[in-house]
Amino acid sequence: MSNIHLGDVRYNAQTSAFEARVNITAGGTTYGYPCHVAGPLTMDMNTVRARLERHAMRLSVRGGGLVSHI
Repeated sequence: MSNIHLGDVRYNAQTSAFEARVNITAGGTTYGYPCHVAGPLTMDMNTVRARLERHAMRLSVRGGGLVSHI
């Protein structure tokens, strides 16, 4: 079972995307992923958070991309 924690969610107007660091703790180890979700500034925040979490889970399962180990 994984524990997911989103950092501050910010909107990047240049890329029209929400961005956040998403930490996933699994097996006592925490991994941080820089995630982004494209969409308008008016996108529902619950939708944004769910998509950021999915993005982090995809990165975690694939084992690729930029990741930090805490």
